[in-house]
Amino acid sequence: METKKNKKIFDAHAHYDDAWFDEDREELLKALPESGVSGVVCNAVDLKSAEVIKGYAEKYSYIYFTAGFHPENLEDMPDNYLDGVTEYLKHPKCVAIGEIGLDYHWDIPKDLQNKIFEEQLRLSKELDVPVVIHDREAHGDTMDLLRKYRPKGLMHCFSGSVELMREVMRLGMSISLGGVVTFKNARHSIDCAKEVPIERLLLETDAPYMSPVPFRGKRNDSRNIAYVAEKIAEVRGMDVQKLLDITAQNAKRLFKI
Repeated sequence: METKKNKKIFDAHAHYDDAWFDEDREELLKALPESGVSGVVCNAVDLKSAEVIKGYAEKYSYIYFTAGFHPENLEDMPDNYLDGVTEYLKHPKCVAIGEIGLDYHWDIPKDLQNKIFEEQLRLSKELDVPVVIHDREAHGDTMDLLRKYRPKGLMHCFSGSVELMREVMRLGMSISLGGVVTFKNARHSIDCAKEVPIERLLLETDAPYMSPVPFRGKRNDSRNIAYVAEKIAEVRGMDVQKLLDITAQNAKRLFKI
């Protein structure tokens, strides 16, 4: 895959434990820093995935990880799941509770989703750690809980309107944008990319998903943030490398790296 040459690429959200990387994961993870990738946060979806990505963080200096339960991974949860999340957060490279939130696209009981989401938000406040939020077709209920707890953290793969982005900003949170900004019909994402305060913007892949143009439909990886940065820099009228530098610093500040 041909990629653009930039430095200080910080990928705020990826899933390198996904099966799509099984054939060449180690080769890819070794090579990413040579392509300018300076940091990656791998996000858990349950305790099993947290254990796997902890191993990546221990092996590669530029990788960090999160621990938490994704709304699509709530079956067969142990009753003491918060103890497991808390234990991972003691690790020096575990930087947030995530990926947590609400997903109303799938037929998953909403009351259970809200219960688990709220419990993890409460834990984030108790431990004073940031959260990584998943919000799919659930803006109203997601924002209700965020207003209630006002956590530090990141709305990942932000897909809302400028008005919703402004409310997220009022809560003191950040947003991350990815490959969607390069899509032809990405009006909301482009509008937000123009207006979000630069100090609250992070860049992500959601790898292996959400590849930017010209790789849409193919496997995504952290190098492709260069294409996202190019598009956002264009609409903001700024230098691409300066945008990468700023968003990398924003990620380090948010995750206390």
